[in-house]
Amino acid sequence: MADVKSGRLTRRERATQTRLRMTHAAYQLFTERGYAATTMADIAAAAGVAVQTLYFTFHTKGELLQNVYELAVLGEGDPIPPDQQPWWAEMLAAERLEDALRLLVDNVTSILARAAPLDDFVRAASYDPDPARVRAHNERLRREGYTQIVENLSARFGLRPALQPRQATDVLLLLLGPATYQTLVGEYGWPQERWRTWCAAAIAEQLFAADAPRRPIR
Repeated sequence: MADVKSGRLTRRERATQTRLRMTHAAYQLFTERGYAATTMADIAAAAGVAVQTLYFTFHTKGELLQNVYELAVLGEGDPIPPDQQPWWAEMLAAERLEDALRLLVDNVTSILARAAPLDDFVRAASYDPDPARVRAHNERLRREGYTQIVENLSARFGLRPALQPRQATDVLLLLLGPATYQTLVGEYGWPQERWRTWCAAAIAEQLFAADAPRRPIR
């Protein structure tokens, strides 16, 4: 009770803050220098902790990278997987394709803004088994989520003729993926709203039947 009355943080709260500070430091360095060029000692110094503390918390650089991915995808606070967030259920229940795609693109764009710069550097380090394994794991999660989206939307709005669900998922992974986002927004300087509008329109055109109920996306 003394900690609560005095306003001091508990040991668990301090540990959580330290863990978050280390994860933020790793994200910053990975996206500035790249995965291979960043050492655990560099991350510890940036976070203001002993390198032993970093290893005690995350054990390996690969495990730390996975936590950095989770921070980029889920954010801080109370991290909830995308498919358990309210916008996901709203998207799957939307009556118009336009509304479903707008919900999808708007919310995934918020994730890509954090995750795409990281993914860009990790993909470049794929010769190393640790980042290759971590990225492959996160790509599997992304494919599972996008497969669910394609199954739901295709059942209600119909896919383009001759387009199979697996192919549609492949195209969705490409269009609404970190590499495409990073190229158009990060490298070519597209504003966020231009990206969102283009991406929603491209998904509608490339995946779904021409007579699906939607308005032109402006």
